Formats: sequence, C-alpha cells, structure tokens
Amino acid sequence: MKSAQDDAVIAQWKKGEQSPCADSGKGKPGRVPDRIHMPQIEKREKRKEGTGAGRMANLELLRCVAMLMVVALHYLGKGELLPELTDSGMGTMGIAAWLMESFCIVAVNVYMFISGYFLCTSSFKPSRLAQLWLQIWTYSVAFGLIGALTGVLREEVFDIHYLLTVLFPVTMGHYWFMTAYVFLYLLLPFVGAAVKKMSKQQLRLSLALLLAVFCIVKSVLPVRLEMDALGYDCLWYLCVFLAAAYVRRFGIPFLEKKGRGLLLYLGGCLLVFGGTFVLREIYLRTGGLGSRIKMCLEYNHALPFLAAVGLFGAFSRLRVQGRTARIVNGLAPYTLGVYLLHENIGLRYSWQEWLGAGQLAEEMARGTGGFAGIARLLVGTMAAVLAVFVCGVLADMARKRIFGGLHRILLRAGFYRRLTEKIERADALFREA
Repeated sequence: MKSAQDDAVIAQWKKGEQSPCADSGKGKPGRVPDRIHMPQIEKREKRKEGTGAGRMANLELLRCVAMLMVVALHYLGKGELLPELTDSGMGTMGIAAWLMESFCIVAVNVYMFISGYFLCTSSFKPSRLAQLWLQIWTYSVAFGLIGALTGVLREEVFDIHYLLTVLFPVTMGHYWFMTAYVFLYLLLPFVGAAVKKMSKQQLRLSLALLLAVFCIVKSVLPVRLEMDALGYDCLWYLCVFLAAAYVRRFGIPFLEKKGRGLLLYLGGCLLVFGGTFVLREIYLRTGGLGSRIKMCLEYNHALPFLAAVGLFGAFSRLRVQGRTARIVNGLAPYTLGVYLLHENIGLRYSWQEWLGAGQLAEEMARGTGGFAGIARLLVGTMAAVLAVFVCGVLADMARKRIFGGLHRILLRAGFYRRLTEKIERADALFREA
C-alpha cells in the first residue's frame, strides 16, 4: 500500500523535482514508482534490517551474480573449454559448456544495466572518476608487472606495447569494459541531464531508434556489419544505460507480473543456445554462415539483451533482508575488484590452468566424459569461479584498506588537502546543476 507521502514523492519525481534514488553505493535510498515491482524497502525499513546506507540488497545480489557469470565466461572461453562450433565431433561435455555459456552471456549487460539504473539519477562526480581511474591503474600496474616478472604471463609478450597497456589501461583498452564504462561516465553530465528532462515518449522513441541501429538490425541480418563492435564499445553501453534509465523512470508493464522476468531470462538464454546450434547445423550441412555462427552470443544481439532485462526484472522483485542483506551489501562494492584482478593482462590466460581447466579440456577433447564428465565440468567451473570471486573480493578489500591509510597520511600534506578540496568543490558544482 502506498501512503500519501509516497504519492507526493512519485509526483515530484515525475515532474523532475526529485530523484527516486542516489548513487549505486552511497546515496539515499529514495522511493521508486511502483512499476517494475522492486521491493518497496524504504529507508526506515532498511535501518531496521541493518542493510547499510541505502543499498538495494536485491540488486547488489544481482551485481554479485553477474560478476560470477563474468568469471564463468572467462573460465570457459580462455580455459579452452568451448569447442569450436564448426567441429562436427562435439561431445556432450562440449554441448554442456556451450549451454553454460548461453546462460552466462547476459552477465556484462546485466552489470552495466545495474550501473545505468543507479547512475541515471546520480550527479556526475569528478571524485568518483578519480577514484575509479586510480583503482583501475593500481590493478593494471601491480598485477601486470607481477604477471610479467614472475613468469606466469601467457599469450602476451612483455614489450613496449605491454608496458603502455599497463601504464595507460583506460586509453589502451587493457580492460575493454572499463574503457567503455569510463567514457560512458564522462558522458554522464550530458546524458544524465537529458534523461531527467525527457518525457516518456521522447525517451522511448530515442531508445527505440538506438536499439534499432545497434541491436535489432544486426540481430536479423545474416552478415557482419562493418561498424558492429559486437557490444564491446561505449555506444552499446550507452544504449543499455538509456534502457536502464527508462526502466528506472517508467518501468516495463510486461515485467509487473510475478515470474515474467525469470521466464524472459530463461527463454532468452535457451533461444541463444538453440539459435547458436541451429546456425551450427546450417554450417555443417551447407558450409554457409560460418562467420555468423556465434551471432546469438554477441552482447548487442537482441536475445542476450532481452534475457538481461528479464534477469534484472526477476531480481527487482526479490526481497533480500536481514543478515543475508548485510552480507550481500558488504560484498557487492568489491565485485569490480574481481574483474580487475582476473582479467589483468598478466593473469588473464594463466589462472584457468591453475584451477583445473586444462584437465577438463583434455577430457573434453577425448570425448569420453558422458554425464559424469558434465558433472565434473559443472562442479569444476563452479569451484573455479567461487575461488576467483573470493580472491578478487579479498584483494579489493586489501586495496581499499591501503588506499584509506594512504589517504589519511596524505591529508597531512597541504598540497593533497588543497587538491581534495578542489575535487570536492567540483563535485558540488555538478550537484548544483
């Protein structure tokens, strides 16, 4: 039931006078229009449950799940556990691996969708940009050099290009996702202001045009478009950002009924898997469409995008409370560290072997796995993913503690205090806009 205060808050939001939420991690929880049926956990309820400073535990749980899926994608792909789709002799373990890939392919879209959902009502913060860049740079340099100097580096050459990639991770594309995210965040002062001012019809039409150009057309054509970056670029995540902003402001009527979000996710992922193997069968029979066999697995294809929206809708209805919420909210801020650790150029092709991918790949190549092999693949992948997740969280906890200590020490220096004051004034400038 909504109170008169709820109605007043919603009315102010629709007029553009008040944002229903703040930042993803540090803002006040605000109220959400009753569209997509996110759990109506208000600020007073969160304080009772001890869930932290305004975090939506259900979406933070989804953030953790999305990062686990990202690790699974990298374990399967870079651990050589995904047989070539053009191979006619694929066994049951190989088919199972591709099925897992199909259900995890939504991960990056989901992660960006969550970020866009919160960012669309946030103000641009130069301090956040600086912290993000410093976090990326620290991981890039520290683990990039460790990988090179300890000899664990694989499929990369330690040369000038490697050093430039380590020293300039954003502009050199060390982490393609972070490059896209940083440039999207730089656009936030423009895009965020536009989203807040646009009517429902304006935002819907703009989003439809963008999705038509960058998603729908490439999803139906049997050819590769020259400018299609497969979703590995800022333009695609601008589309995802605007989709999340639309959901935040106006909701999606289809997802209002219980179970529809989960159904959309499961159906979308099964269609990804089925579509991929239909294209594989066409290739094996005719030799055609070889360059488009994996089109359903591309991030900016309509099926992974819709499945990601469905998974978001399913989690938006989930209630996470009490101790579980406190644990989730405690882990979620460190999920980015999981990505920055395991996808570092010095480690990204090595850790899979350490966690048993080589043995699974050999068994898969022999084609003798059967159902027992599928079980070993599933258990081995889950164990590896959890191990990487735990290591990444612990590494980022240590990084945050070190940064906090250095910050307190540097505050004694006059130049550093003046610099932080200037950054704080810049933050205030955008808050006032």
